[in-house]
Amino acid sequence: MEGKILWQQGNSQPDNLDNFAVIQQWWSSLANKQVMLAQRMISHGDVDQLDWEPQRFDEVFEIKNPEVRGITLYWQKPDSPQTRNTTPHQLILDPRLQQLYIFPQSQKQLVIRVALREVNYETIEVKNPYWLYRRVGENHILTLRDNHQQLEVKITLNPDSLSQLKEQLP
Repeated sequence: MEGKILWQQGNSQPDNLDNFAVIQQWWSSLANKQVMLAQRMISHGDVDQLDWEPQRFDEVFEIKNPEVRGITLYWQKPDSPQTRNTTPHQLILDPRLQQLYIFPQSQKQLVIRVALREVNYETIEVKNPYWLYRRVGENHILTLRDNHQQLEVKITLNPDSLSQLKEQLP
């Protein structure tokens, strides 16, 4: 669950409401974007263990009017005036992969995954930057500074990330 945002109906944890607000904002931001909607049956285990490779009934479409009313998620497909909806008992948002797992109240053995079809990363090009390296505890911090663009990028590497980087360097 690391890095994922969890909301559960009836959960009294202090961050449950804040997590729902983040998920609601993410859902609304999908308007007019290509998404892949997939449904899988859960027997046990984590949603990450399920086979999410494209299957016959998975749908790819430009989502219209994504909104949340109460705890119900609403949306439309572009070729249909019909509004679809589902009321979840649990939501898990993976902001890194831009995927939302919806666990419907009506079908406890089902999970619906709505994923952005394509995650676009912003690329920042820095040529010949001034750089600074320092160690803080077990982490290693690399700072890249481009005075011309007035841009500074700080990269924190834990020991695993650092060894992965070292493996890839010539």
